[in-house]
Amino acid sequence: MLRINDIIDKAQTYLPPEDLEMIEKAYIYSASVHQGQVRLSGEPYLTHPMEVAGILTNMKMDAATIISGLLHDTIEDTLTTAEQLETEFGRDVAFLVGGLTKLSRISFGSQEERQSENFRKMILAMSADIRILLVRLADRIHNMRTLQYHPKDKRIYIARETMDIYAPLANRLGINSMRMELEDLSFQYIAPDAYNELFAKVAKTNESRDRYTEEVKSIISTELEKYSIKCKVEGRAKHLYSIYKKMHEQHINFDEVYDLIAFRIILDSDQEKSCYEVLSIVHALWRPVPGRFKDYIAMSKANNYQSLHTTVIGPYGERVEIQIRTKIMHEWAEKGIAAHWRYKEGLAFKGSEENQIKKLREVMEIQHEIKDPKEFMSNLKLALFPEDVYVFTPNGDVKSFPKGATPIDFAYSIHTDVGNQCIGAKVNKSIVPLKYKLQNGETVEIITQAGHHPSKDWLKNAVTTRAISKIRNWINLEEKKNSLVLGRDLLEKEFKRHNLKFSSYVKSDEIKKVFSECSVNSLDDLISQVGLGRISARRIVNSFLAGEPVSIPEPIIDKIKKRKTASQSMGVSLVGVDDMDDVLINFAKCCNPIPGDEISGYISRGRGIIVHTKNCPYIKKMGKERIVGIEWNVREENTYPVHIRIVCDDIKGVLTEVSSVISSFDINISYAQIETINMVAVCNFVIDINSLNQLNQVLAAIRQLKFVKSIERLRHF
Repeated sequence: MLRINDIIDKAQTYLPPEDLEMIEKAYIYSASVHQGQVRLSGEPYLTHPMEVAGILTNMKMDAATIISGLLHDTIEDTLTTAEQLETEFGRDVAFLVGGLTKLSRISFGSQEERQSENFRKMILAMSADIRILLVRLADRIHNMRTLQYHPKDKRIYIARETMDIYAPLANRLGINSMRMELEDLSFQYIAPDAYNELFAKVAKTNESRDRYTEEVKSIISTELEKYSIKCKVEGRAKHLYSIYKKMHEQHINFDEVYDLIAFRIILDSDQEKSCYEVLSIVHALWRPVPGRFKDYIAMSKANNYQSLHTTVIGPYGERVEIQIRTKIMHEWAEKGIAAHWRYKEGLAFKGSEENQIKKLREVMEIQHEIKDPKEFMSNLKLALFPEDVYVFTPNGDVKSFPKGATPIDFAYSIHTDVGNQCIGAKVNKSIVPLKYKLQNGETVEIITQAGHHPSKDWLKNAVTTRAISKIRNWINLEEKKNSLVLGRDLLEKEFKRHNLKFSSYVKSDEIKKVFSECSVNSLDDLISQVGLGRISARRIVNSFLAGEPVSIPEPIIDKIKKRKTASQSMGVSLVGVDDMDDVLINFAKCCNPIPGDEISGYISRGRGIIVHTKNCPYIKKMGKERIVGIEWNVREENTYPVHIRIVCDDIKGVLTEVSSVISSFDINISYAQIETINMVAVCNFVIDINSLNQLNQVLAAIRQLKFVKSIERLRHF
């Protein structure tokens, strides 16, 4: 049990003697009024206010806050009145304790109404003095530490309330140590099976992890001593809930969580530039992981957290996360608002701290007008998070979006072409749908494919003005482009039906009369309107037939006009036939030929010529009379999808290593999948290849990887 001497010993390091006397007086008063009361654990009730006061002392709070921790339940659970507290301990303490008193003596129709009103009261009181919230957080931490004595249903209810409300509140105040403890304690009761399983796995690796931690700390310290940099190096395992959350969000197993340990370099210097100097030393010592550097000094988090984060390939090839910060930054990271408390007489908050409190008060005060308990609690949870969502690019740059933003918004924020050619997205290395709503702190990577275009459906999921306007602009341009092609085709056919030549008539003076009749300003507008179906092609022809005849040459019916179509762009031509540029060409899906393969053509009904490889089993079964000679005639570079399958050892980083080899050839990966069976990984890729020679080079490079057992090209998808 915590003793009053323990609290006094810690408090005397930063408080004057008169404050210590008042704290001791509050202890005696609390012991007197709570005498005879016990907790569910069977311990004297006094242990609870003592523990709360101890937590506040560790946070180096002022005397009034510590005294309020000792007395926070006196008005609610004893015969003590606010007037008595004011007489004994002053108006400040009486106000704080009054703000902490719950509504236990008022009757409500439901538990939800009681919960809503208790939070409403706390928020209104906090608007006047935020110390009330700090005492309430300390109170909740000790209650969570002793939650096992409550019935199961109540344990789950309190744990869920803590996870939804109190942990986010601690995060908004920047009190990282409180947030982590509240999350882990809540996790223990909300998902006990998952908690126990994860706890056992982490404990199993404790010994080896401790050895590794000490080794890395020693290397960092020794290296920094060479540069006469004074600092403290810490290494700690990440708290369980953060590990569980990462596994859940990224759909990975415990063995795939590479950054279980986070190292901190806390500098004695208060200069921000010192952090960047240390960063350069660390990066010279170990190779940094691309896209894993985050600068929270240049752009601090919403709760004013500042630090440099980097991930490097440390000893034995293990990824190591390192945080670099000054003492002041570290104090804020751990204790937030409480680290720079200025409620002592004559002092005030710094600008950034005052803004943080102001922002929190603003989002909370709005809630007091909401009457419905469900709506109040729902809005309160939303209010605890910033309106904007901050995400990272693969290079570690921070981008801000409105709440509800999707990868589509992210893609267009990079570049219009990236947005237009977006076919998918990865969030924290896991593929997500384009309608996925981005969350704070996620790393987003856009997957593009040349020739891909936006869809009208994207407008349902985009929220930024830029994305919406770019999508609409492309759709309008594409509709106009398509309408021009279709409109010209309709007009040419309609003119031909009347033995007229469209190209001659559009150059005549009569065309201007048609513009006027149809309320358009140019030939493109006229053709587009026909393509959109707003003006009929027959109407245009009739306008010319009604006027003076125009002299035109006789139509040439028997001559076939050559034009560049599919066969040219697909890069094949018929053997011995030079004037068949207008033949429709398609590639068979059964064998997926690429330039360099020996090929044959099959004349289909309605689909033109289908290109197969010569050894394709399907074309061998087809009638020889429909098979024609065909050869590659690549006039411009195209890409062709190829399916490859790789069988290799099931080790960490397989997908990354293979992807890196493929990417080194500047080849796009349009599909990737990995399956594991009995310690063997089967990787399926669909890659965009421009020739058989390029494919053979890629396959040869992949075979060089030590863990690869076999690799083959599959002829079907």
